[in-house]
Amino acid sequence: MDPFTASSPSFSDPPKLGPGHSLTKVDKLEFLILVDNNIEWFSKLPEGFSHELPQHLPRAPLDPITKVPLIDFEHYCCGAHGLSILLKTTVNGKEHQILLDAGPDGKTIERNIEAMQVDLNKLDCLVLSHWHSDHSGGIPQVLSLRPPHHLPLRVDVHPDRPIRRGIAPPPTYIPIACLNPDPTFDQIKGLNGMVFQANSPHEVLGMNFDKTGVEVSGEVERVTGFEKGIPGAVRWVDEDGDKGWFTDELIMDERYITVDVKGKGLVIFSPCSHAGICNVIIEAIKRHDRPIHMVVGGFHLVPSHSQPVAETIDFLSNRIHPKPAYILPLHCTGMEARAKLLTEMGERCVCAGVGMKVVVMGNDDDERGLDELVVKVDL
Repeated sequence: MDPFTASSPSFSDPPKLGPGHSLTKVDKLEFLILVDNNIEWFSKLPEGFSHELPQHLPRAPLDPITKVPLIDFEHYCCGAHGLSILLKTTVNGKEHQILLDAGPDGKTIERNIEAMQVDLNKLDCLVLSHWHSDHSGGIPQVLSLRPPHHLPLRVDVHPDRPIRRGIAPPPTYIPIACLNPDPTFDQIKGLNGMVFQANSPHEVLGMNFDKTGVEVSGEVERVTGFEKGIPGAVRWVDEDGDKGWFTDELIMDERYITVDVKGKGLVIFSPCSHAGICNVIIEAIKRHDRPIHMVVGGFHLVPSHSQPVAETIDFLSNRIHPKPAYILPLHCTGMEARAKLLTEMGERCVCAGVGMKVVVMGNDDDERGLDELVVKVDL
């Protein structure tokens, strides 16, 4: 299959970005965690970070007796096993909005969109990181919540959609469960979505075909010796005479997102890191030769007894030069790994969760100094 396939000729020839290309730098990046496993309200946050609660209080109804704002839990976010992040980039004074994944189900994403007052009409694109229903399950609801007369929303996906995905844990490797089916291409189109299939790196285009500064990766090369995928992951196959469960431990369709903020460097969003978050970072640095400012996402360090927790923490803490300013472990990182990252990295590890907003401001003056940095990874 051609690496770029679109359902509309308007997007049939996007920019194919090779190594060392110049990703559009953004003046500002803002992102909101719309779905995550965790809810975190009370940890100390760096400048530019905000918990969910203070975002609600300015618009909260007043308690009729005390006349102070109510904490109305009926209209706050809920946690769920999955991930969805709303990205807003500003390029030359124009804001773009990209939704990365949509969580596991329609109820969660709808509740959290309403709680955070997200205007889906402003979306330029929805990017699906990979075909697992804890990331794709909310896509139909996102599309359904948009007015039917609105322009179709591009849904950027990897072309290799599995029939089913499941888990066959060692040592028996007997399938014990499968995930809900991902939305089909026809289902997305039927809900006023425009399917855009890509397995090569590309920069997301805005509604007027302008650059957004958001790059979707291609398939990630595996180069570390300790990141080996998900033991027991399987997919259901029915083609060319083969039918049944087949091993699928590398989850090769997962992609990550990169945003380059002026004067700060790369912000990497890796929703599940099935390729290994270290492999993701190595590739991003190789492609862009820019420092890593922030790493956000699920690092898939569960179960901890079979995943390279110690090696990953050592890599994130000691082997990237210059060191990332912040690491935000989410979703499938696991509580044990989150705790160990926090112990090792201190305030550079931010315990993030659903409803958290982060603003990263670019700076043209700092950008000149950034070009002089030597960026490297110790393998």
